[in-house]
Amino acid sequence: MSDWYTHPDVFIRSLATRGSMGGLHPKIVEVTDLMKAFPFDHIIVETVGVGQSEIEIAGLADSTVVVMVPEAGDEVQTMKAGLMEIADIFVVNKADRPDADIFVKNLRQMLAPAFRTHYHEVPVIKTVASKKEGIEELLDIIFHQLKKAHLTDKKFWLLAEKAYYLVEQKRMKGVNKTELKKEIETLYPKGNFNLYKFIAQK
Repeated sequence: MSDWYTHPDVFIRSLATRGSMGGLHPKIVEVTDLMKAFPFDHIIVETVGVGQSEIEIAGLADSTVVVMVPEAGDEVQTMKAGLMEIADIFVVNKADRPDADIFVKNLRQMLAPAFRTHYHEVPVIKTVASKKEGIEELLDIIFHQLKKAHLTDKKFWLLAEKAYYLVEQKRMKGVNKTELKKEIETLYPKGNFNLYKFIAQK
């Protein structure tokens, strides 16, 4: 990032999650669509990779890259099925560290057809970002996948995910947690407070 943040052709913007449980900005779909109106060649969205963000990013990005490090061996053993399913590419960064090859081998075994429902092979790429090793190979694979991304089943799932996200945002508009808390504080002491009845009246 330090090589690019002052580059005249690169725009970098940090976005707070604003309390969003998934780790993504609540208006990320609208933000990325707005960015598409500008003459950028590519838009990259980086997530924290926890909570629901991996699922949300799959509904946003044309290609989803999951970056891991060799020390995440235990994490791979307990990796959530959702993460395994949404990744289009796995990157093992810091691949010059000990046991990196073993980690890559174990990851590829987990990605074998017997363990997943993907209809295509998920590439596993080794990189060493500090030395700029493997970056060109990763870029080539991303571009190759993007060329195949038009009018596939995933494309329509992406649009469905975006539509779901936007509908959710629209229907939740005007719902304020602070106001809900105040109402509950008023009603609860009266006795027989029922959360489901309270919600049904909203």
